[in-house]
Amino acid sequence: MAKVRVGFIGTGRIAKRHMEKLTNIKDVELISMCDISKEEVQKTAKKYKAKFYTEYQEMLEKEDLDALYICIPPFTHNDQEIIAANKGINLFIEKPLTLDINKACRINKIIQEKGIISSVGYVYRYSDIVNKAKEEINEKKIAMLLGYYLCPMRDIDWWRVKNQSGGQIVEQTTHLFDLSRYLIGEVDKVYTQAFQGLMEDIENYTIDDASSVILRFKNSTIGNISSACTLSQGRDWGINLIGKGIRIDLLLSSHLLRITNGGKKEMVMKIDPYQAENETFIKAIKEGNPKYIKSSYTDALKTLKLTLAANISLEEKKIVTIEEELKLT
Repeated sequence: MAKVRVGFIGTGRIAKRHMEKLTNIKDVELISMCDISKEEVQKTAKKYKAKFYTEYQEMLEKEDLDALYICIPPFTHNDQEIIAANKGINLFIEKPLTLDINKACRINKIIQEKGIISSVGYVYRYSDIVNKAKEEINEKKIAMLLGYYLCPMRDIDWWRVKNQSGGQIVEQTTHLFDLSRYLIGEVDKVYTQAFQGLMEDIENYTIDDASSVILRFKNSTIGNISSACTLSQGRDWGINLIGKGIRIDLLLSSHLLRITNGGKKEMVMKIDPYQAENETFIKAIKEGNPKYIKSSYTDALKTLKLTLAANISLEEKKIVTIEEELKLT
């Protein structure tokens, strides 16, 4: 394969970030892109000298692609992945996968059956400070994980509508739920509480102002991941890990790792995880080796299941045992 021929469905902010990183990889050619906004896709396509479409079915029918980036809101996932996988096109999909666990399971089955290389945009798995923290944990027993994502509400209409975004837990704090699995392991049970009432002046606002999810991991570690989107300015997110005689602070919004273990040492993030994420996906395609990928569709499906379980716990006011409530098929 001389060059990896890449197409895009969705040309918003995160798609543009991936395009920028892909242009730094010599073996990549941006062939085509699609967006429902003709003005937006035409402008972006012109910048990268690519063809543009407003219907993804037409693009997938006409273009010969090796890889497809799907960077669209969670509620707009229809058959994009299925059409592409059936054509043998490798997939990069931005998180979250969808809001429908059954649809995600069907897509996952086709990806596996067709031997498609898939990567999902859990970008922090490619961060040097995250992987240093994972290395530091190694065989250590972690008693507690504390995660937090605090920020202003995103200025996007669909983001503040829960049946379109899934809420902050599913759409945004999903990064921390994914890292909890990456660093500690699978979660057995969840219990969620939330607060509403601060944002009544916002039109079509149906998400939670703040939420707190208690996690019980299968290895008996306990955790809590809290979210809030009510700030007027400033963003802060990260994870604290507590064990015997050790504290590991992943200050993700500050690109900093702090380890306290008798003494104190710090590490600043030096690797661009977005660049690493894209380079890994392209390398996996060129070599036909999915083992390079740190977050495949199959793995990301478990993070989706975890965040959807947190929402079920909130809605039904109960502790949710994930394997019982959301069986993967």
